[in-house]
Amino acid sequence: MKEFFKKISRGIAKGAVYTYCKVVYRMRIVGKENIPKEGPIIIAANHKSFLDPPLIEITCGRYARFLAKEELTKSKFLKLLCTLFDAILVKRDSKEVTAIKESLKTLKNGDCLTLFPEGTRNGLEKGEDVKDGVAFFAVRSGAKVIPCGIKGGKKGDWKVTITYGKTLDFSKYKGAKDKETLEKVTNEIMENIIKITK
Repeated sequence: MKEFFKKISRGIAKGAVYTYCKVVYRMRIVGKENIPKEGPIIIAANHKSFLDPPLIEITCGRYARFLAKEELTKSKFLKLLCTLFDAILVKRDSKEVTAIKESLKTLKNGDCLTLFPEGTRNGLEKGEDVKDGVAFFAVRSGAKVIPCGIKGGKKGDWKVTITYGKTLDFSKYKGAKDKETLEKVTNEIMENIIKITK
């Protein structure tokens, strides 16, 4: 029964966020047809603001989980969103085994995992190193990757456009653990994200 009410609350929250983004940010969705309706996928997106995870939740058309830093739960509102959307909480700069296992379980169940390779908001602009987490989960699970580009939503450019690119298949690297492969996969993913974000 608890899960039933959670699903209803999640639906209400998604509806409210969708309406808010449509009215305030004149949200536009491009390439939604590129997202498979079934099977495990990883949505890899650029990270501009705290709105990014909810934006993907309301536009991808799938049950999606995302990794969120544990500090977000200090805010009652963000804690509520994390609970409703089944966020996987992680400690920053920590190789937390529980979060990794939960992420792999999500993909094994045929669901969608949302990740931000930049690791932090506007990571590329800040000169931060891109993280290889997406590559790790892609080659470990064999799940396909959907690059996602989010534009706008800031002063002078309020209109938000969220674009889903063509599916990237890295199944030929499944099981690989070497640094070179992870870097190669990470670079290809970021190149696609940057391309559709321009």
